[in-house]
Amino acid sequence: MKVEELHDLFDREKVREIVFEGTCKDCGKETTVIINATTAIGFVIEGGAVYKVHDAEDYKGKENFIIKCDKCYEKEKELTNFQECEVYSRVVGYLRPTKQWNPGKLSEFKDRKTFDKSL
Repeated sequence: MKVEELHDLFDREKVREIVFEGTCKDCGKETTVIINATTAIGFVIEGGAVYKVHDAEDYKGKENFIIKCDKCYEKEKELTNFQECEVYSRVVGYLRPTKQWNPGKLSEFKDRKTFDKSL
């Protein structure tokens, strides 16, 4: 996770410490990652690493993050064993992966609102 993203996260949560609990993406062991915001040195991260999900532009809570334990992070700093979900949507009459869309269509896709027929 980038430093700017950590600053944004701490600003939104309005706390000095954030705890991420879950399973390590690589080994599957229960992992707790604690991030403390300090004024002197910035951030202190204990217990592993936290990765932001690529397509999660809007903050929706801790489910937008993937964690790794210290042992797995020391072996491989990059996120492995990870497969991004391919999103298909309708464009000009047929379904296509959104990764193949031009920037204009991607912008329109982000602005779309979902329809709830139960209302």
